[in-house]
Amino acid sequence: MTSKRKRHTFVVYVEDKPGVLNRVASLFRRRAFNIDSLTVGHSETTSESRMTIVVESDASDARRIEANLYKLVNVVRVHDITHAPSIFRELAMVKVTTTIETRTQIMQLVDVFRARVVDVAPDSLVIETTGTEEKIEGLLEVLQPYGILELVRTGRVGMLRGKQGIAVEPSDRVEDEDPALDDTDTEDPNVSYSV
Repeated sequence: MTSKRKRHTFVVYVEDKPGVLNRVASLFRRRAFNIDSLTVGHSETTSESRMTIVVESDASDARRIEANLYKLVNVVRVHDITHAPSIFRELAMVKVTTTIETRTQIMQLVDVFRARVVDVAPDSLVIETTGTEEKIEGLLEVLQPYGILELVRTGRVGMLRGKQGIAVEPSDRVEDEDPALDDTDTEDPNVSYSV
């Protein structure tokens, strides 16, 4: 029996250190999984970064991905939020060709999609939009006839709905000790620790 493949969204908290992104990406490469979307940024914890990774897989592979991520040294927490009540968003910026005749039409489309114009030039507009993948795809579809000059999209970011969260409760968090109080030098500045 084959399990149905679908897009799984993983939220991964990692130590904020050089080389971690490379280790995570290498894990997917070694296991022959294509990353559909990868977004990395700061988290609510100063020493951790938050990755949102979207991968097409079946349920068995999703569990295997989660287990393999936990094996990486710098990974703190992994959650597959695919089936949890969540909010997913993307950001896109689109540069569109305009003329005197089409500028008003494009600006009306921007209003319909609740996007906004962030740059105006004599022959183009840059439009910024935030929303679901479907909303962004819809905007791109209606802008295509006008001529898309340039497009950049972030990957998917996601957050659980309601009070529940992925982060560790503040009472359970182990705070980093003040480095000024530690008189043992554990890291040699002449040694590269990245793998």
